[in-house]
Amino acid sequence: MSLLDTYDYELPKELIASTPAEPRDSAQLFVYNTKTDDVRFDYFYNLSAHLPEESLLVLNTTKVVPARVKLKKENGGMVEILFLINEKTGDNVIPCLADRKLYVDSVLFFPNGKSVVVRKQTEERFFLELQFPREDLPALLEQYGTTPIPKYIKGNMLHEEVLRERYQTIFADVPLSVAAPTASLHFTERVFASLAEKHISHVPVTLHVGLGTFAPVKDENIAEKKLHNEWFEIPEESAKLIRVAKEHNHPVVTVGTTVVRTLESAARGMHGATDIFIFPPFEFKVPDALITNFHVPKSSLMMLVDAFLKDKNAKRGILDLYAIAIKEKFRFYSFGDAMLIL
Repeated sequence: MSLLDTYDYELPKELIASTPAEPRDSAQLFVYNTKTDDVRFDYFYNLSAHLPEESLLVLNTTKVVPARVKLKKENGGMVEILFLINEKTGDNVIPCLADRKLYVDSVLFFPNGKSVVVRKQTEERFFLELQFPREDLPALLEQYGTTPIPKYIKGNMLHEEVLRERYQTIFADVPLSVAAPTASLHFTERVFASLAEKHISHVPVTLHVGLGTFAPVKDENIAEKKLHNEWFEIPEESAKLIRVAKEHNHPVVTVGTTVVRTLESAARGMHGATDIFIFPPFEFKVPDALITNFHVPKSSLMMLVDAFLKDKNAKRGILDLYAIAIKEKFRFYSFGDAMLIL
């Protein structure tokens, strides 16, 4: 059995969340204490009740762009393109995913007539050259694009206008992601107010979510211990407050796997971009606790969470916890419920 196969599990379809909790903070919260092996169930609005005073939360302030758009081919057919805008390339060339085969040198058109040309392709991606200034792309996506919620979310009935708000954190700031840092979707001003009452503060970091977070894991990823590059930034003030928290033994609570990747990459001397692939065994340098959602089988996200559990010498692995969550009817994936690992 391969390492990937050990992260497979069966999930009843009805537990795949097709819409977010309403309100945001009414999502269920699965709490697992690795020291006591205690499992508790609560709601996210009670998050502060489960965190030690003077904890420090680290949040990802990236913002999702409506980067999925339908373009017209020269023969009149349509193709759905996902612009991987978080990946930095030279000139006017942007990597993309497409829902059907494209041919090099073919031309695709936005509804207003602006065009892109297919310049090359790899096993996973196409590279499109914009026939207009790169700075015009965000406005085109805002006008014609849709929110790139994952394809496994079936039966979603939310209007695009609603999706642009709900598949977005309330503190989203820098628009460069093609997927949301979903563990942060549950936060509300009510949650932040209750955290503040316990002297629990928070600091921002930014990791722009792309293929490195949600692409299927391949054997070569495991062999090379690398994923696709994702760009990150840690403000100087955030880095300082994280260092102070560690020095004073105040728990650093990472909100989401993207934050873990950011902090662990920086702790290993990476700057600007990370291709780090975290899976067991892994020695974590920064996080003391983790807030995360319930992830798809065989994903890098599952492997990261399991690595965290093992590093904390937890008696249960991720599949043990997921089995409990399934029995208790927790909702899974991007619009699903949350887990807190202490």
